[in-house]
Amino acid sequence: MNYKNGKMKDVNIAYIGGGSRGWAWTFMTDLALDDEISGTIRLYDIDKEAAQVNATIGNNLMAREDAKGDWKFVVKDSLKDVLEGTDFVVVSILPGTFDEMESDVHLPERLGVYQSVGDTAGCGGMIRALRTIPMFVEIANAVKEYSPDAWVINYTNPMSLCVKTLYETFPQIKAFGCCHEVFGTQKVLQTVYEKETGEKIEDWHDIHINVVGINHFTWFTESSYKGVDLFPVYRSYIDKHFDEGVTIESENWLNANFLCKHRVKMDLFNKYGMIAAAGDRHLAEFMPGNEYLSDPETVKNWDFALTSVEWRKEDLKQRLERSKRLASGEEKMTLAETGEEGILLIKALCGLSRFVSNVNIPNYASQIPNLPKNALVETNAVFSRDSIRPIFAGEVPEGIKKLLDPHIANHDRIYKAATTCNKQLVYEAFENDPQFIGKNCSVEDIHKLVDDMIENTKNYLPKGWK
Repeated sequence: MNYKNGKMKDVNIAYIGGGSRGWAWTFMTDLALDDEISGTIRLYDIDKEAAQVNATIGNNLMAREDAKGDWKFVVKDSLKDVLEGTDFVVVSILPGTFDEMESDVHLPERLGVYQSVGDTAGCGGMIRALRTIPMFVEIANAVKEYSPDAWVINYTNPMSLCVKTLYETFPQIKAFGCCHEVFGTQKVLQTVYEKETGEKIEDWHDIHINVVGINHFTWFTESSYKGVDLFPVYRSYIDKHFDEGVTIESENWLNANFLCKHRVKMDLFNKYGMIAAAGDRHLAEFMPGNEYLSDPETVKNWDFALTSVEWRKEDLKQRLERSKRLASGEEKMTLAETGEEGILLIKALCGLSRFVSNVNIPNYASQIPNLPKNALVETNAVFSRDSIRPIFAGEVPEGIKKLLDPHIANHDRIYKAATTCNKQLVYEAFENDPQFIGKNCSVEDIHKLVDDMIENTKNYLPKGWK
């Protein structure tokens, strides 16, 4: 990298999972809208053809007159080639296929366990982690060998276990996980404030928050806008509008698979006094299984959705078709801000700014002092030149800590299970998972479910499982 005339040039970014039809396009869009940094994006994917298509899309995008960015997209053949000499590493991979995810999400339904996402917590998240952790061990070792000073930015789920694996494998790694769920809750507070006061908030970034928790189960212990405490505002809105919830104007309800009316958040606020700060689909999976996910009708009554893998498969087909249109020039990518902060964080780490954002890193600095040091937590941190400094967030309230504890304990169990091929630890993790609370099933039923779910994903597991 070199700094000249107020801009950072010759930045090298390795993108592992470079054939992505989701995060890669988001990343390209943000790069095209920014002219303060420029360089090369190296794409690496086990599906090389998909990465090549994305290279074409990216280079076509940068050639447009309305693109401010100056980036070259190239495809690499190996982790060594993509990592050597790079400044940043972005990881956004799909561990396995949607066939494996179909088992992750839907097989537990035979025991009455319903999952609204299935990639982070509960049965689906834990089995997905068994596939993902070995891949992240390989990535961490490759970073250690080929680019030990690079910053590693993870977008892959299960976020907590992915980043935990990077640090367990290479303790000196400079890695963090990014997630936009907190931003969504800031936008909820923006809407609530505007409805309650009649005043407009121009930028949701002006809503200042203190974040505690673990990924997809984060909480605000403080929230304010220009000196106004937003907790009483939120409480006032809930008192009047709990049954209808809140709808964000920018959300497209023609596709309700990922949307909600934020009523689970509101209910959690009423119970625990803090603002739950993730989408309702994610929050529900961390709670006891007899609450928000007891059955499909209950889910419907809470105004969120069970996102089926069948829908995801159909969505992938549409994305594949779109990738062809984008590569051929038949369709042009819309250049508009995505709301993600990845580029802002990279610019801060390059030394172009100082920035505060939520981040997933180990609790080594005791940013949440009543959680274990080795827990992978989500709090705010200050990003500046080649540095991330976690902000002291304070203790998690005891009632919320009791909700977090079984999931943090399961992170340890599943990490050890994945790295030692130990099925007994998976049994223990499933038995310990809150999703089974209120379900009429035996320990034998749970163990059989583990056996069948592992069997269904064995093609993506190390040989030790076989």
